[in-house]
Amino acid sequence: MTDHITELYNKESLAKGSALPGIMGEVERDPALANWTGSYLSRPLFIEKREIQAFADDVLALFDVITSLPQRLFDGDLDRYCDALGIDDQRKKLIIRLGGITPPRYGRADMYHNGTSFKLLEIGIASEVGGADRAGEIPRALLDAEPFAAFAAQHGLGYTHTGRAVAETLVQAGAEIATGREPVVALLEGPGGLANYASHWNTFRDVMRGFGVDFHVAEVGDVEDRDGKLHLGDLPVDVILRCFTVEEIIGDEHGAELVEPIFRAHEAGTVFLFTPMESNLFANKACLALLSDPRHRSSFSEEELTLIDRVLPWTRSLKGEPSPEHDELLAYAREHREELILKPNAFYGGTGVVAGWTSTEDEWLAALAQGVAEGAIVQERVVPRSEPVVNPLTGEEEAWQAAWGLFYTPGGYAGAYARAVPAFESPVIGVTAYKNTRTAGVLHY
Repeated sequence: MTDHITELYNKESLAKGSALPGIMGEVERDPALANWTGSYLSRPLFIEKREIQAFADDVLALFDVITSLPQRLFDGDLDRYCDALGIDDQRKKLIIRLGGITPPRYGRADMYHNGTSFKLLEIGIASEVGGADRAGEIPRALLDAEPFAAFAAQHGLGYTHTGRAVAETLVQAGAEIATGREPVVALLEGPGGLANYASHWNTFRDVMRGFGVDFHVAEVGDVEDRDGKLHLGDLPVDVILRCFTVEEIIGDEHGAELVEPIFRAHEAGTVFLFTPMESNLFANKACLALLSDPRHRSSFSEEELTLIDRVLPWTRSLKGEPSPEHDELLAYAREHREELILKPNAFYGGTGVVAGWTSTEDEWLAALAQGVAEGAIVQERVVPRSEPVVNPLTGEEEAWQAAWGLFYTPGGYAGAYARAVPAFESPVIGVTAYKNTRTAGVLHY
């Protein structure tokens, strides 16, 4: 069902002479968003504050459950845990370089709204997630623009600024290291990573600087150790916002050498690595299968089981040795192709995702076989509700569907944004996954 604020917004947008359908044109020209090269949905999304805050509380509670999985299910044995997730020895060595520490609460949960409630697709425990630059700035720019500001005031619209929450988190992370001064924060991409992501991270840099953070963007090879302190040029670095991935590091012949000084500096307490590589122990999609698997239900409390059942679609891991249970799972997956989606464990951005309802039977069987061999999950299909949007060129209402991204920090809920595609045009909704994806701000009421 469409929320009532959307209905009111579209009613005003359809009125003759309304400026609302073209309001995002002003947002696109806002200086804080000028570096970003993507496209925007012609309206924001609206959600009741109580609903999204409640789901954020669920996400944070689920974070604590997920990060306890090694201890709960494997007696703290990270070798067994990584094997269950399909993490090989090369990747495991890099991921647990700091000893397998628990990462801070930080990331972006992705979910669909099915018309009744939100359903979690991925919990996104990682510091390299995108969208934090736009999540706060789009609604901020909208509220600076008439006539949207008038509509917002009439209906009590507000938002949580993701950039502010992230800035506060990074400053706090560096407080003990940069005693008596403001910490210097360096966002570090992987080797050669800025060739693809410079405009995105530079937009984020501008947002961080707008909140007073001494913030810089570079690659892992740009920092060097000088007498026990990491430097970026002449600047001593206090906090590293890790935006380099496991795959980027192991994919570069000098990757391990480039990141080792960062790990040593974190261990020595001269820099704060935010977040550690250990985030990848829990960002792996197979973690969701561990939660959903009926064989592990006795490891969770009744309250935790209620949480898991409420927010998580049916999810199973394809990885496993031949057994009656595994054969039964594969038979179910083959029979229920149109109700399932396959996702590789360690990838993101829609890479390798196969939707059963858009695949032929042969394509689905091949994807299942590859998922067994390489590690993947199958998950129940969640159909996102329709989001009616007025096309500013035609003046007609069109149906879109959205994937919501909910940000969280150690301080809790940190705002949201969304990506949208024309209804049923793509089974994966993401800027890097589908060319017609548009970004939308989120405001609550």
